[in-house]
Amino acid sequence: RGWTLSVAQCMDLFVGKALKDELALIEQNTGQPTTAAWLDEFIVRRNVALEKELAAIPNILPAVQKIHAQYGGNIACASGADRFKVEMMLRQLALMPYFEGRIFSGHETPLSKPHPDVYLAAAQALSVAPSRCAVIEDTVTGVLAGVAAGSTVFAYLPLTTRHVDALQLRQAGAHHVFADMADLPGLLSA
Repeated sequence: RGWTLSVAQCMDLFVGKALKDELALIEQNTGQPTTAAWLDEFIVRRNVALEKELAAIPNILPAVQKIHAQYGGNIACASGADRFKVEMMLRQLALMPYFEGRIFSGHETPLSKPHPDVYLAAAQALSVAPSRCAVIEDTVTGVLAGVAAGSTVFAYLPLTTRHVDALQLRQAGAHHVFADMADLPGLLSA
């Protein structure tokens, strides 16, 4: 659309945020309206790319399996992304059985991340006080949302991540920063 961004700039502006909340910024910087047709085309291109290129975070499946068992299945997926994207990704990575019926999208709450709405909705559905919830995040925006919900935030920061650093995640309020999903079940039970 004529707005040239580096990968780093794109990550800084958009990662962890709901597309619905960024439409005005896109319009402002492209000088073009974000029409329904443009949104539909964007979503199709995004989904095709995800279907081809989506790769699981190392150790995510065994970590989720352990956490699911540890907490009797009382876990949820709370994302700023739209429901279709979240469910498609969970299915593609064989994670859907662990979250089915407990998926929350920031597109379905009044406010998305960095506001706590999606985490508050998940906590309410799980019948757990937000202060008794652990939030796993990989963005500053998500950490801010988890902290605003009153939850304990664990920030995932693999060694390959370049868009954020541990200091930024801690300054946003992360209680713990970790680099390997294999460590998460132990961190949660500690």
